[in-house]
Amino acid sequence: MRKVFISVFILCFLLSLCACARTGDLSIDYGHSELYTREDMDKAIELIVKEFSGWAGCELHAIRYYGDECNSGENIQWMNDLGNGPEFDRCIAFYSDFHSPIEGGGAWNPDEEYTNWQWWLACGEDGNWQLLTWGY
Repeated sequence: MRKVFISVFILCFLLSLCACARTGDLSIDYGHSELYTREDMDKAIELIVKEFSGWAGCELHAIRYYGDECNSGENIQWMNDLGNGPEFDRCIAFYSDFHSPIEGGGAWNPDEEYTNWQWWLACGEDGNWQLLTWGY
């Protein structure tokens, strides 16, 4: 019962962030994972949505789990090379689709749909995800 309550709370929190971040009808596809629970994924997605909320004029449409193959030894080493802190022993990745501002700005082409934008996160023994890199 407690896990259900926590999952509902996290989902409500994510949806409240999404409303501020111009996410429109955000679709989340958790896929299938032998490694991560939905709660693990929600904690990682929360960091993605938080980062995205600072992207003025962009609208987030979808987030999809990359798949368990992202948690390879090579990718964990890459995360450790990027990180600045505890040793990571797991990594997770997501794709997202979003629309850029009509006028563009910054690195964005004006009024364009960006698909399969990657988000890479890692965590160590403490179980706290860190968003380490994103892009194509």
